[in-house]
Amino acid sequence: MEKYILDTNIFFNMESGFGLGNKTEDVVKKVTELANKLKKQKKAEFFMPPRAVEEFLGFFENKEEPFLRAFLSAIIVKAPETSSVNFPAAVFYQLVADIRQRSYRGLNIGEEEIENTARKTQGKEAPDKKSFQIGVGQHIKTFRERYRNATRVGFLDSVADLDLIVLSKEQDGFLITTDEGVLRWGRTFGVKEMPAVAWVKRLEETLD
Repeated sequence: MEKYILDTNIFFNMESGFGLGNKTEDVVKKVTELANKLKKQKKAEFFMPPRAVEEFLGFFENKEEPFLRAFLSAIIVKAPETSSVNFPAAVFYQLVADIRQRSYRGLNIGEEEIENTARKTQGKEAPDKKSFQIGVGQHIKTFRERYRNATRVGFLDSVADLDLIVLSKEQDGFLITTDEGVLRWGRTFGVKEMPAVAWVKRLEETLD
């Protein structure tokens, strides 16, 4: 029996290549249908860690929608056994080194943007509060975008992401995600993965 560990983003990234629907509700219903059929035939199981489920439900105003209840009844919600899954120490050294480098890069970018703002206003009469906010707003936006790209893109930026990887390792299941950071670190930890198009094709071919 194959096992699939689902990331939240597969339900909201319509351009991921999964081809499961044009809107989130359709994707959720399709995954529910496939999960129920494969589970009944004892050919596959679908997992999500509790943190990923919380993140998933956070996108919906009414969490009691019938299609959401049906989805949650079709999957297995399971937290990874963090005390029983072992990884090489070298992986964590690499993780810590990456965190340090990204933090340093983010700090440098912040300093650059602050200096740019200071240079533009130096020697000028101080503007009123509204004018100042308008003037500095673009710099703040640029800083936030650059900081996010430096510290989050391509990286594990939440414990929920790590849960996905550890659960995939524990269950020896396929990690199903479109997040570049989760994929990158999943490969570092040695978990199985499956591309979007290949996953849907695999599910359909597995059905009787």
